[in-house]
Amino acid sequence: MSNNMIIIDLHTHTTYSDGELTPYELLSEAKKIGIELVAITDHDNIGGIAEARKAAEEIGIEFIPGIEISTQEKEEVHILGLGIDETNEALRRKCQEFADSRERRAELICGFLNRRNIPVTMEEIREVAAGEVIGRPHFALYMERNGYVANCPEAFARYLNTPAFHAEVNRQKPSPEEAIALIHGAGGKAVLAHPGLLKKNWYEVEMFIKTLKEAGLDGVECIYQKHTPATEKRFLEIAKKYDLATSCGSDFHGVHVKPDVPLGMKVNPERFLDVPLIV
Repeated sequence: MSNNMIIIDLHTHTTYSDGELTPYELLSEAKKIGIELVAITDHDNIGGIAEARKAAEEIGIEFIPGIEISTQEKEEVHILGLGIDETNEALRRKCQEFADSRERRAELICGFLNRRNIPVTMEEIREVAAGEVIGRPHFALYMERNGYVANCPEAFARYLNTPAFHAEVNRQKPSPEEAIALIHGAGGKAVLAHPGLLKKNWYEVEMFIKTLKEAGLDGVECIYQKHTPATEKRFLEIAKKYDLATSCGSDFHGVHVKPDVPLGMKVNPERFLDVPLIV
């Protein structure tokens, strides 16, 4: 690796949401591959932050506490919170609400799959989740283990990320603006996650980012594992136009859940000269 390159990752998931690795395992792997700065951003969950902070001190790696909040606009929009205080009472209460909502959604997912001749029960899926908040990857893993699909990506493609799934399985989500306010209340910075995955044209994306900026958005995840160089360049231009910072994340979940998404993003710090890194 040349001297002008660094490896960072400000978007990762652990077993506290739908990742494969514990916070300690993830940070150990990050240290092993030379990551200089890493954030754990579990879905709607701050349960792993204390463990991660302790592990970071032990391992010797710079760590940022975070969260990824699922919100609802015309489509689902994810807002990252970076540098949050996980002891913030309003954030803790909201995360408990998220957990309760996900439990109710898990029951709906069981029904959805049952109607498609996959007889999963809540007891079975709790066993797969092993005490963690139940998420779609747990259902994908159940289907793989029981021969209904060949692997987790197939479970999402055929069942868990289809129009029928989203029509039949829903849970109450905050608005992006509410998530931004919640993150700011907990002392964090709010970042629009993987904007290139939004189902909007470029004009609509820019106007959406402009609206979120007016609501307090701090940054955009311009550098993302699935963004093309052209997409990344366009988002950096939009971020600069609206005086927003940039973030850089892989959206790592683990080699089993997302085999095409490795941990860590190798980047040139010069990319951040015009659009500063969020942290």
